[in-house]
Amino acid sequence: MNRRTTALSASVALAAALAISGCSSSSDGDKPQLKVSGAFMPQPVMDMAGGFLTITNDSATADKLTSVTSTLSDDVTIHETKNQKMQEVKSFDIPANGELKLARGGNHIMFMELKQKPKQGEKVSIELHFEKSDPIKVELPVEAANHNPQ
Repeated sequence: MNRRTTALSASVALAAALAISGCSSSSDGDKPQLKVSGAFMPQPVMDMAGGFLTITNDSATADKLTSVTSTLSDDVTIHETKNQKMQEVKSFDIPANGELKLARGGNHIMFMELKQKPKQGEKVSIELHFEKSDPIKVELPVEAANHNPQ
C-alpha cells in the first residue's frame, strides 16, 4: 500500500507540474520591453490632429502597435505615409532591439472629429495597444502647431 501511495503521489505531482508548465503562455523574459519617448501633439487648427512619439523595444522579441485609444476622439487610427500619401494601417512593427518612430511627414497617430481642441501647454492622454505587450498610457504634451523636434 505504501509504494502505491508514493507512486500515486509522484504521478499527481508530475501531472501538476506538466499542467502548470503547459499553461504558462510566455515568461517575462519573452515579453517585449517597450518604452515611449518624445511624445507630442501639435496644437490642432481643425477638428483633427496628429500624434507623434518613439517606441523603443529593448528586448529580443518583436511586437506590433495595433491601435491607439483616447478620450479626445472616438476615431483614432494609425497611418503610414508613402509617396506623400497617408493611409490607415492595421499595425506597425516594433522590431526586436529596435524602435518605431512616429514623426511629422511619416508614420503617425491620427485623431479625427476631436471632442475639443487642446491648447498648447495642455496634455492629451492616449493608450497604446500592442499585439504582445500590455497597453501603455502616454501623455502627449500639446506643442505649437509648427513644432517639429529634430
